[in-house]
Amino acid sequence: MIRFGTGGWRAIIADGFTKENLRLLAAGVCRLLEKEGLSGAKIAVGYDRRFLAKESAHWIAEVLAGNGFQVMMVDRSSPTPLLMYAVKTEKLPCGLMVTASHNPAVYNGVKVFIAGGRDAERAVTDRIEAEITQVIPEEIRSMDYDKAVKHGIVQEENPTNEYIDSILDLIDTKAIRNARLKIALDPMYGVSQTSLRTILATCRCDLEVIHDRHDTLFGGKLPAPNAATLSTLAYVVKDANCNFGIATDGDADRLGVIDEKGNFVHPNHLLVLLYYYLVKTRGWKGPCVRNNSTTHLLDRVAQGLGQRCYEVPVGFKYVSAKMTETDAVIGGESSGGLSVRGHISGKDGIYAGALLAEMVAVTGKSITELYREITDRYGVLIYRETDHRMTPEHKAALQDRLFLREEMPAFDRIERVDRTDGVKIWFSDESWVICRFSGTEPLLRMASEAENAEQAECYLKIWRDYLEL
Repeated sequence: MIRFGTGGWRAIIADGFTKENLRLLAAGVCRLLEKEGLSGAKIAVGYDRRFLAKESAHWIAEVLAGNGFQVMMVDRSSPTPLLMYAVKTEKLPCGLMVTASHNPAVYNGVKVFIAGGRDAERAVTDRIEAEITQVIPEEIRSMDYDKAVKHGIVQEENPTNEYIDSILDLIDTKAIRNARLKIALDPMYGVSQTSLRTILATCRCDLEVIHDRHDTLFGGKLPAPNAATLSTLAYVVKDANCNFGIATDGDADRLGVIDEKGNFVHPNHLLVLLYYYLVKTRGWKGPCVRNNSTTHLLDRVAQGLGQRCYEVPVGFKYVSAKMTETDAVIGGESSGGLSVRGHISGKDGIYAGALLAEMVAVTGKSITELYREITDRYGVLIYRETDHRMTPEHKAALQDRLFLREEMPAFDRIERVDRTDGVKIWFSDESWVICRFSGTEPLLRMASEAENAEQAECYLKIWRDYLEL
């Protein structure tokens, strides 16, 4: 069965991720578009550097072509935000990106984007799933890829230059050039090595680049930019005396940062830093958006700047929808994805990295100094998180306890409880804890935040003990 999570459909290669299932997914998309009166429309298709990604994109294109749709095929491995940009600027109704983002190398998947380059909402993916169940595999129509190219039904294009120029137009290239920044860049064997490298080089940054070759195993590490995977980048930052280091995940929609001292900058901090910079220094006005597992320091900063912070469930489709609704300046999540007003309506690690360079260049302050300025003004909140791998049986049992029987530990000083997406508990002193299932991996995720580490860790321990993890 093909089931979409918070970040598209993902499955283990040769298990759920197969040519047959890709054809089913593409046929389901075709059926939905036809029912919406979009027969024959042009659809964008892209892929990253994962194993079988290019071949999978071609298999999808063959089904689209066989059903009478025109295909804009990005003709090389590319960042997910580039495909979103193409869907938006070409005014296409749909885009399909072959990627499993930051998942382990044994995974691949497909992300679906709708008009405007936005992540497909739950209602859309539910309809795709329903259409897939009506597809008879033996009756799927397709056209050989090379034949479709020859007849102009599949058009191979490369919008990389336009995408890069769109970001250069949005940042202060002169300030970055004058600052003469030295930056360490880690594409994590993914697809940012061309776009982000070109943007920073155009701004005359001195670059130290690592892990830029094509490796479908991602160097044996998870292609997620976090503290555990960026030790080499941290070493390069310190050894080469860089201003900071930037890493992007497998499809370059998420960002990880190492500060000038070689310390990992949590995505929570990055989101707060960029919002503070855009409002205080650039002079932008507007609210911000975060998911329910992201720092509440963002709320304090927004309030202090005379703005508002909105909370949504996990899944960037919720963030981008709320940003559109409220004309928010920035929206993001604790896993490293963020979007900024005026560009695409989704995560873009490449634009975020360029904007980070502008922030350091324009303010003349290090990342450490800028974050200290924020915490001196708004206080410190300590964030803790943990994951627990689940078997299907264990997940089902816990779902029954948490959401059907609505069980939870006996915490003190509870102010309110929300079960919209997991179980989130607010306490009277502004601290909080959440327990929820991942929508992209077989994990139970927990996060908490308080004014001291002991309290934040205590919340997680109470949950673990209660669930006997």
